[in-house]
This record gives sequence, structure tokens and C-alpha cells, in this order.
Amino acid sequence: MSFKADSKESQTIRDEITLLEQQLEDAKRRLSSREFGSGVIANVPKVLPNDGPLAAASHHFLLLLSDSALPLGSFAFSSGLESYLAHSRPKSSFPTFLEFSLASYASTTLPFVLAAHRNPNDLIDLDDTLDAAIMCTVGRRASVAQGRALLSIWDRSFSTALPIGASAAALDMLKGFAIRLRSSSSMAPGDLPLVSAHLGPLFGSIACILGLSLQQTAYIFMLSHVKALLSAAVRASIFGPYHAQKVLASVEVQDGIRKAIDREWNTKIEDVSQSVPVMDLWIGRHEMLYSRIFNS
Repeated sequence: MSFKADSKESQTIRDEITLLEQQLEDAKRRLSSREFGSGVIANVPKVLPNDGPLAAASHHFLLLLSDSALPLGSFAFSSGLESYLAHSRPKSSFPTFLEFSLASYASTTLPFVLAAHRNPNDLIDLDDTLDAAIMCTVGRRASVAQGRALLSIWDRSFSTALPIGASAAALDMLKGFAIRLRSSSSMAPGDLPLVSAHLGPLFGSIACILGLSLQQTAYIFMLSHVKALLSAAVRASIFGPYHAQKVLASVEVQDGIRKAIDREWNTKIEDVSQSVPVMDLWIGRHEMLYSRIFNS
């Protein structure tokens, strides 16, 4: 009797399980029909898979460093464009100025970017050498202002999200550099600062720490200069924003950047020189303009 009772009870439980499974399948079908009718796509992952060409942290920082919204303060500087327009009217030509500016910026600053990326531990020496090499006071002021802005971005933003494998020695050098810069602010007016914080060496060093390749660093650095010039040209009413994007996307700009990088790829720091001397004249005479909208 006991065996028959257990067998009957087990069958009752199995029947309940079967009924519940049928109810569950029916509920799933009704839910699926509701989602399809309302346009909801089922089984969409909430987080994108961590693979593909943009999965690496270095690619993320590549996009950040190339962003025009990076708060370097470059919008305040025209790199001599405003002075060029004032001194060359009515024969002003933006393509001509862009060619001159690319060659000048590459010859005077790009070697320091490359050297700092190749050896971030030389950051202080490279900063000091560049400070001594810049002859134009106005150009020096622009370089220092943007370099200190980049160092502030590093301290407040990038340093909290370092990619895996970042060089500990390079990080220590950058921290020491920041400490020296803060110490310089408390020095007497006549004393020489411990560091100046020029944009070029800092850009190369930070790009190296963030995992960008040497080629990526060089191209982004020069592309950012072109974008700053185009932004200044738009605000100076040379042309509109659509034409600026057309120039930025042009084959001429791409080839100009690549050629400038190729020319300076193996340039030694001791061989750095101004390849377009007239650029220093235009930048230096900017402060003599009667009216101006840029700092340089």
C-alpha cells in the first residue's frame, strides 16, 4: 500500500511540473509577441564586446588627444595667421600660409615630440632645450600656455585612467616634472624657472605613456596644429566651417602632414632649426597690430 501511495504522489508531482513548464512556455511566447509588437529587440547585449580595432585603451586615448574639444586653449592662438593677414593683404593666401606653418612647426617642434616619445625620461632636458631654441617670445608664450594646459589635463583626467603596462619610470618623470613646475611658481621674479612646460615634449611623453605609437603621436600632433589654424581662419572670416572641413579632409593636407613628418623623422635635437624664418617675423609682430582677436 505504501509503495502504491508513493508512486501516485510522484506521478502527481510530475504532472504539476509538466503543467508549470507549459505555463512557462506560454508566458515566454506572449512576452516575445509583446516585445516584437512594440519594436523592442530581444537579446541585445547591454555592454559592447571588448574586442575589435578600438578595444585597446591606446585607441581610446588616441581619439581623446585628437579631439578638437581637448582644452589646450589653442583657440586663443592663430600661430601667426592673424599677423600674416594684416601684413600681406590683399595678396593673402591661406593655402600658402598653411604650407609655411606646417613646415615651420614640424622643423621647430616635431623633433622634440618624437624625442620625448622615444625616451620620456629626457623630458626635463628636452623642455629646457626647446625653451632655449625658441627665439620668438610670442611663440614661446603660446607653447608654454598650451603645454601647461596639457599637463593640467594629465593631472586631472588622464592620470586616473592609465592603460595597463604604462611605464613606471615615465610616470615618475612626469610627476617630478609637475612638482618642479609648481615649485617654479613660488620663485622670485628674476629667477629662472626649473621647467617651462612646452607643449611639444609634454605631448610626446604623455602620448608614450598612454600607449600611442610614434607614428600616431606625430600625425595627431601635426593634425591638431592644422585644425587649430583652420579654426582661427574661420573666426577670422577667411572662409566658413564647411570649407574648413573640406580643407581638413583634403589630400593636400594629408600629404602635407606626411611629408612634414618624413622630413623631421630622424632630425636630431641639436639639428633643429627654423625652416621658415618669416614665420617668426609674423608671429613676433602680432603684438604690434592695432587690433587683434588672438593672443598670437
